[in-house]
Amino acid sequence: MPYLTSTDATLRTSGAEGLGVGVPGYAHPLLAPTEWAELNRPGTPLHWAVLNIDNGPGDRPDPHCLVAAGRLRNARERALHGEAPDDAVRAAGGRLLGHLDLAFGSRPFGELVAEAQSFLDWYRVGGFYLDRCPAERAGLPAVRRLTSTLGALLEDSDSADGGGMLVLGHGTHPHPGYAEAADQLVTFRGPWTDYRWSQVAEWTAAYDPGRFAHFVHGVPRTHLEEAMRVARWQGAGTIFFTDRDGRRGQTDPFAALPSYWDEFVSRIGPGISE
Repeated sequence: MPYLTSTDATLRTSGAEGLGVGVPGYAHPLLAPTEWAELNRPGTPLHWAVLNIDNGPGDRPDPHCLVAAGRLRNARERALHGEAPDDAVRAAGGRLLGHLDLAFGSRPFGELVAEAQSFLDWYRVGGFYLDRCPAERAGLPAVRRLTSTLGALLEDSDSADGGGMLVLGHGTHPHPGYAEAADQLVTFRGPWTDYRWSQVAEWTAAYDPGRFAHFVHGVPRTHLEEAMRVARWQGAGTIFFTDRDGRRGQTDPFAALPSYWDEFVSRIGPGISE
């Protein structure tokens, strides 16, 4: 299989231990009520979901987003402290992450920190998703400075249990130094036609699978099993697959549920193995 660059590579994960869903960002709750409701359904193996109002937190609290954020936060509390499902993935509960657009390093530091504070004040997010994060070594010092500051904000917040979570949305394999700057890296974001033949950077083998996320669009239902196999071989711990492809008027293929959502989430759980 052409999934790994190392010639002596072995399967990075067995079965689906730790595998879960990450949602890059659904449409506004008014436009995607079903999608947001699914995040709260008991048994959904959700690791995290991104809240993005207006390429960030917006100018003021949005009442519909406040409700959606509250429901997801309550679902997490029930999963962590109530009667949780038997398997560890589904008992973990999903975090809500605030969307910060780094614009590949062109956004001012103070502006990003201010947006982060608004997410915490208004929506009590449990972490941040740093979209369009730089991947080159030159951008690493600025990203480290930002993630260090965000980590401090999360530690001071009463909404981020466990210290919060930081995800870097590179969409490709970045310089290895970024792995020490956040909890998780998105190392693939793109179409199935590229993903099925993709290769993973060898340096990722030094890290647990939970450190990496893959988002793939245009995955046909008939290739869903193959896509899951690629993710496991490449060591992804968090995934989102959809048959939406960004065409036919779709502005964002990840903004809505895939047609096979139930089948997708059911494959992430006990009894799924290679």
